[in-house]
Amino acid sequence: MNTYAIWVDLAPGAHDLEFAEAVKGYLGVFLREGWAEGYRLKRRKFGFGPTGMGEWSIEIDFVDLAQMDRAFEQAARRTGDLENLHHEVYSRVVNFRSGLYRDFPDPVRGLE
Repeated sequence: MNTYAIWVDLAPGAHDLEFAEAVKGYLGVFLREGWAEGYRLKRRKFGFGPTGMGEWSIEIDFVDLAQMDRAFEQAARRTGDLENLHHEVYSRVVNFRSGLYRDFPDPVRGLE
């Protein structure tokens, strides 16, 4: 499994539950269309966490990089309903950071 990890903070004036609903709406399309396998939205608890990593974490799971590429291709079109849903998410955040992780060990390293 490949996981696209995102860390953000809420933008000034953004509300936490509205942000959570926006993420659910946007990434729900990814799940319904088969562009992703799952996602998790997490919020830092009690302020614990490294400085600069953001209060919020979104992890999006993909079977392989081909599936991730298809998802990014859809998002990159920046049109229609999907773009409106994307706007509902990114307009509520600041300090975006991201990374790409994989389960380990995995089939590439011999684990079946």
